[in-house]
Amino acid sequence: MISEEGIFNLSAQLLPKEEMLAIANEKTSIVIGVLVETDEEENRVCLSPESVGLLVENGHRIFILTKAGEKAGFSDMEYSEQGAQVMSSVDEVMQAQVILKVSPLNHYERNYIRKNQLIITSLQVINRSREFFNDIIDRKATAVSFEKIKDHAGTYPLIRSMSEIAGIASVHIGAQYLCHTQYGNGGLLGGVPGLKPAEMVIIGAGTVGEYAARAALGIGASIKVFDNSIYKLRRIQNNLNQNVFTSTIQPQTLLSALKEADVAIGALRVHENGANFRVPVYMVEAMRKGSVIIDLSIDQGGTFETSRPTNHKDLVFQKFGVTHYCVPNLASRVPYTASHALSNFFTPLLLEMGESADIGQFLKRNGGFRNGVYVYNGIVTNRTIGRTFGFNYRDLDLLLAVLH
Repeated sequence: MISEEGIFNLSAQLLPKEEMLAIANEKTSIVIGVLVETDEEENRVCLSPESVGLLVENGHRIFILTKAGEKAGFSDMEYSEQGAQVMSSVDEVMQAQVILKVSPLNHYERNYIRKNQLIITSLQVINRSREFFNDIIDRKATAVSFEKIKDHAGTYPLIRSMSEIAGIASVHIGAQYLCHTQYGNGGLLGGVPGLKPAEMVIIGAGTVGEYAARAALGIGASIKVFDNSIYKLRRIQNNLNQNVFTSTIQPQTLLSALKEADVAIGALRVHENGANFRVPVYMVEAMRKGSVIIDLSIDQGGTFETSRPTNHKDLVFQKFGVTHYCVPNLASRVPYTASHALSNFFTPLLLEMGESADIGQFLKRNGGFRNGVYVYNGIVTNRTIGRTFGFNYRDLDLLLAVLH
């Protein structure tokens, strides 16, 4: 059962097995806190008002920091009407047993972390400091990186969902700048009878590239997809159910395609060994004036050599007459849609969590969620974090076997 002092009352473990079984079959009421996103580039929120209503109907309490959903189009009144308690300060929300936030907790928020609290956020480990982890460890909390949570198929559903959104959004952004009189060539990204359709080059045949291709084909554009993985190229052909142009990344073939492109989308991911293809400067220079580059890999260094990060206030720049849009976290550009996707991901997890007697039991039952844990009750359980920041780390499965 959940106590006021921690996320779950571990004293229940001392009960006889018969009583433990009864507890395990009872639904547990969880207090869930949702914080405001303090990063200017982050507009999403983890729970929609509709999901809050469903969680409240199932006996859970929701603390929402005022204006938490404002950037995503959700008002405090909408949350309140669904049964949430709208709080005016961070310290009030941080009294909750489970904390949800898209971006990692900032220094001020970490001051209010409580023992045995469960914190679910993104991690973005390359941007974290040792102090960040120390604050969680010292307070003996449990922290989960939601982008590392797996589903039953062993994939990362939240990354896929955000990638789908980014792929579709990139086509809309490309269309917006292509028809712009200052940044584009005044063309329509699509096709109309009697006119040659606009051409789009997509570099990367993963989830982002696939959904960009779907959106582009839907408005009548002509697409060419490049990737060095034959498997991915074959898969995108099958998933699109159309005979579209695909090619491995051959410099001459790619250069020829870019010369004719109206919009080019970079969606390659960096390999674990760091090796990655980047479109060289001379290929960008050969592109037509008024064409548009959308670099969705900018958070990993970019697909195009001419790319540099932009932001939601300074969206684009031009190089060789080619407009570059290189905003990281593109899903945040459409926060209403992305927040509903996040909410659809978190709500079933929270409902399942409420059916467990304690966090240990939930982690044992849900291996996909367990994959996202990097600190458990103040103990580092992620090998990469341990080695990178000099922490002793323990295997989570062994901890659960010993402690539960």
